[in-house]
Amino acid sequence: MKSIYTSLQERKSKGQKSFAVLLDPDKLDEAGCKKMVNLGMENNISYFFVGGSLLTDDRLATTIRIIKEHTDIPIVIFPGSNNQICKEADAILLLSLISGRNADALIGQHVIAAPILKQSGLEILSTGYMLVDCGRQTTVSYISNTTPIPYDKPAIAACTAMAGEMLGLKLIYLDGGSGAQVPVAADMIRMVRKSVEVPVIVGGGINTREKAYNALMAGADVIVVGNGIEKNPSLLSEIASIVQEINTVKNYEL
Repeated sequence: MKSIYTSLQERKSKGQKSFAVLLDPDKLDEAGCKKMVNLGMENNISYFFVGGSLLTDDRLATTIRIIKEHTDIPIVIFPGSNNQICKEADAILLLSLISGRNADALIGQHVIAAPILKQSGLEILSTGYMLVDCGRQTTVSYISNTTPIPYDKPAIAACTAMAGEMLGLKLIYLDGGSGAQVPVAADMIRMVRKSVEVPVIVGGGINTREKAYNALMAGADVIVVGNGIEKNPSLLSEIASIVQEINTVKNYEL
């Protein structure tokens, strides 16, 4: 079976975009989770990302089990800490917070999690995680005690992404955080995309069809939407249609 990373690389090389729906186990009961899974299947989303910056209930494994029971859509853990590991998922984003200067978020928690991850069988996706100031302090920036990259400093983001790629990270993730007032700026996405060869993921503040389109056209290979869909489930279908339209055009051009 083809790895998730190989699939991402191949899609990037063809200009194909992916759409990941982020599910926070703290915010979904079983019925809500099943509803999101059905919507995801109906709209042919690419991935389910599962996790949260601060899980107050032990529902990660339950959420993953529910998804697994109803669909073959790949499940990728988007962990907020080193205890958010579940071998029933398909992969995990091993996030190194390269936008900050907190050693624990750069490598410390990874050392603790490494033996468990080694035995888990999960596909490990080493990811350069970059927080961007999108108008509101996020849970991640508060807990990690790090300062996000300024919204209007795309060069800082590009150099940070380049450093991450040179260190061997497989993915770059630009994140405005849950509930961001605005999405990551198109200029920043564009400059990061031009600066690295690895796939670029963008999330945070994507709560309209237009914002999704702008992020994708600026160079995002994967867009992640969670909070916006929680507030407006129909947004999932709207964004899925944008991704499909872009990919149809790309297929035609090929």
